[in-house]
Amino acid sequence: MSSKNVIVIGGGLAGLAAGVALADAGCRVRLYEQRPYLGGRASSYALPNGEHVDNCQHVTLGCCTNLADFYRRVGSAGKIRFFERLFFLDPQHRAGIMRSGMLPAPLHMVGSFLSFAPLSLADKFSIARALAAILFSGGRPKDAYAVEPISMLDWLRRQKQTPRAIERFWRVVLVSALDEELDRTDARFGIDVFWKAFLANPAGYHMGVPRVPLAELYDGCRVAIERKGGEVMLRSPVRGLRLENGELVSVVFDGREESADAFILAVPQDKLRELLPEQVRRANPALAALDKFKVSPITGVHFWFDREVTREPFLTLLDTQTQWIFNKTALYEQSPGDRKSGQYLQLVVSASYDLLRKSREEIIDLCLAEVRQALPRAREAQLVKATVIKEAAATFSPEPGVDRWRPGQETKTPRLFLAGDWTATGWPATMEGAVRSGYLAAEAALRSAGSAERFLQPELPASGLSRWFV
Repeated sequence: MSSKNVIVIGGGLAGLAAGVALADAGCRVRLYEQRPYLGGRASSYALPNGEHVDNCQHVTLGCCTNLADFYRRVGSAGKIRFFERLFFLDPQHRAGIMRSGMLPAPLHMVGSFLSFAPLSLADKFSIARALAAILFSGGRPKDAYAVEPISMLDWLRRQKQTPRAIERFWRVVLVSALDEELDRTDARFGIDVFWKAFLANPAGYHMGVPRVPLAELYDGCRVAIERKGGEVMLRSPVRGLRLENGELVSVVFDGREESADAFILAVPQDKLRELLPEQVRRANPALAALDKFKVSPITGVHFWFDREVTREPFLTLLDTQTQWIFNKTALYEQSPGDRKSGQYLQLVVSASYDLLRKSREEIIDLCLAEVRQALPRAREAQLVKATVIKEAAATFSPEPGVDRWRPGQETKTPRLFLAGDWTATGWPATMEGAVRSGYLAAEAALRSAGSAERFLQPELPASGLSRWFV
């Protein structure tokens, strides 16, 4: 397909992954994004003073093999800093540290788990029982993979988990990973997180945090597309699609149309629903359920203090509204000379339904009180400034049974392909899922032209003793 032209609509991770992969395959790619920046929901923007803030802190894990491949393709792999130590803190200031030891998978975290102070011995026994159910089934327990989907909370109750184990272990990991409460999450997604990130391979849980504002991760995307003869156009909203004889032939912009050999629509499911002509809907029954997707919110809270209040690069708070604190000052530093007198922290609250109704001032007061309770040095520090960013529709909700509504990347309309974390990827609404969808859409576009290329990367393999259970 080296002589083919492909139009990609949408400059989020799904569209960028599709565009970069197709450019690498020799296609001429034209990518259109309606916003003035790339990255979609995983990007950053400038404050009036020129300082950049992320719309929400996004991270990657060692098990996110396709996201890692994408970062390599665009030259951003060096902009991610990986950590092998996860730090948890409860309201009684009891710390819990999770990290891999010398034992092979799935026993690599046994030592830190046994010494995890915020959990009692009874909590740990109940957790070990549920983890064993995941392990012995190779990540697919029969009661969670039955015909009728169940919620993660229901599955945990079937495993006789203690209330504290649910709140301080399962919930703290899964709400952050899946952006949804346990009673609204398909058990298959929650189990998959623990199998891939914590049981199958010792590197699965390693957490990668950008050491630059998110927008800088995508600088190489434009270069990767343009050096192969393609184009990236910002502030270019699509107004419609034009079909002839049931085939998509062009996309409509303000005052002009653009044609191509293939079109990849990498937009959120609600935007796609507005964009699709009735003719496409009739030809694609798989797209009839786009209105059934629910969405989940994420709230980011940004604090600038006049002095250092923590030396941890990030930490997880237990039993609080605030879930994660990221020390952006430490994460962004390139050398000791970059150190500033103040400190910039970003707080993350996933599935933040309760905060949607609250005002900016109420959220700042609530989160500031939690930060000062957790970090004693913050009690004496002055809050210089603060801002709140609410993403009301940050992700689609991974509710039980949602997979039956997720369409594939190839449609029955010739030349039309789909990308987005909400399509069928085998993953929930994550950056990994978005990249997977882009790669799958690129493969489908090439396949329709008689060219077989593979971009999708294999999963992180099970290692050690875990291989026995796959």
